[in-house]
Amino acid sequence: MRELMRWRRSAAILAVAALIAAACGNGEEAAVPEPDPAPPSSEAPAAEEEAGPDVVFDVGVTEDPCPNAVNPDNGCIYLGILSDLSEGPFAPLAVPITDGQVAFWRTINEAGGIGGFDIDVSTYTRDTLYQEAEHSARYREIEPNILALAQTLGTPTTEAILSDMDDDDVIAAPASWWSGWDFDIADRGLILNSGYSYCIESMIGLDWYVAENGPIDTVIHVGYPGDYGGDSAAGVEHWAQANDVTFAGRVETAPNIIVGSQDGAVGAVLGSGADVVFLAVGPAETAQIVGGAAAQGFTGRFVGSVPTWNPALLQTPASGALEALYTNVSPWEPFDGESAAHDAIRASLGGELPDNDGYVFGWIWSYPFKAAIEAAVANGDLTRAGLRSVVDGLVVDYEGSLPTRTFGGDANVSAVRTAVINVPDASTSLGLRTLATGVTGPTADNYDYSAPCIM
Repeated sequence: MRELMRWRRSAAILAVAALIAAACGNGEEAAVPEPDPAPPSSEAPAAEEEAGPDVVFDVGVTEDPCPNAVNPDNGCIYLGILSDLSEGPFAPLAVPITDGQVAFWRTINEAGGIGGFDIDVSTYTRDTLYQEAEHSARYREIEPNILALAQTLGTPTTEAILSDMDDDDVIAAPASWWSGWDFDIADRGLILNSGYSYCIESMIGLDWYVAENGPIDTVIHVGYPGDYGGDSAAGVEHWAQANDVTFAGRVETAPNIIVGSQDGAVGAVLGSGADVVFLAVGPAETAQIVGGAAAQGFTGRFVGSVPTWNPALLQTPASGALEALYTNVSPWEPFDGESAAHDAIRASLGGELPDNDGYVFGWIWSYPFKAAIEAAVANGDLTRAGLRSVVDGLVVDYEGSLPTRTFGGDANVSAVRTAVINVPDASTSLGLRTLATGVTGPTADNYDYSAPCIM
């Protein structure tokens, strides 16, 4: 067991990227953040005793200030980020997600930090390309120096390191909405997720569609292999069974960087007889599927999971089809939303716009970690085990972007079952116009959420 150190202070202050870029005509690749200089070792001697709170810590926390510290008299908490920052299918979203998290913690540090510590999420940011082996390798690389993971992007990639995280007592915020994150049997009590799950999202989206547009005769699901597409498809299948609607099945399609094009998925949609298609893919695949199907005469509608959208799609040849046929489901309002969190997000940018709503995702995903660090400091225990111990029962205030949530307990009672419905609109800040907030649906509300939708 690592030696604990006692610290006292006098004040307790608080790529698809290339494909999308090519479609937009800018030819630029997403930038990978450069790591800051390595921090001082956490094995520094204990500080001289002064009046103030006692906080014990072990890995990823130092008495010495962060590199480029906002508060040079504060210690430093190092959080890692494992994301898809250059070549993977979610790089167009992941780069702004990471930017949003950096901005969130910069704002916290500018307000004094937490309990005499600044928070650093840049030194141990790594690009994992949305590949499980790379995700695992980069985790092992940064694990000796971090307290926890402020971001781990992707469901299969996060599952690839979950056993190691469990052994290491490392908690994480996922850039993912897999239903397993709502259950200790799947996430081992390590995951601080925010918003609904993919399978609940599907049910809410289809419930809303029927309420606004009338009955569905046949529905088909098109999604990535694995737990993103699978979880979403499970929700669609359950919705179809519960509503006596024909389920035309699940079409698996990989990112364009693997399969080259979405011609096979388009053909499956055209041959299915479906009047509604639920999508759980990336933005580039969304453009090809919606645009390709529409070009061949498909007149049905597409409902898309939150990661299917990017405002860059409005600059592609598929823009007209997307505006006519596509609806986006989201766990919270996009950039133009109305909440204290959205006000803070816009203020952090000083009048500029992020590339897309990934920036909003990154900011909102950070609230649970803020609450966890505050709770651990209040307990006087910033060790990994101490931080992990506060997850069960943790109360998180999302400043109005989501309802206040308590982690742990019965997911059938506590899981989020509300969504936001958006449509493409080039007149808005980031290409999405919100039609409805706080959307619920009878199928989602009545679903027996006693286990993950898929394991």
